[in-house]
Amino acid sequence: MDLRPILDHWQIKVVSAREVRETGRVRDFPIGLEDDEAANRSMAHAEEQGWFVREQEEFFPYVYSWDTPKEMEEWIEEEWHGFIELDEETKRATRSAWAVGDADTQVRLRVKILITRWRKV
Repeated sequence: MDLRPILDHWQIKVVSAREVRETGRVRDFPIGLEDDEAANRSMAHAEEQGWFVREQEEFFPYVYSWDTPKEMEEWIEEEWHGFIELDEETKRATRSAWAVGDADTQVRLRVKILITRWRKV
């Protein structure tokens, strides 16, 4: 199995029972994009060499959620430092949308995940 997030300017939304507002997208750093390409090249090489056969491949969304924009910002800084970032406009838009939201309002980040099933030859 190959299961990994793929950088794709992931979408940020502020969500409540009343509404959903897209507030921006993350900025992908070149090193993260290069990591994705390197992994793709490695798996393509393994397939070309006949070590594995790709049986199935799909993308699916995975949604992270936080109670506050601050929690999201801290998590991104700690977990994905150097791979993605939030620009100031997106931070402001997210904080603003969250501030006027209901008690159930959450901040969500929709991540693109690749899953591939490989069979060893």
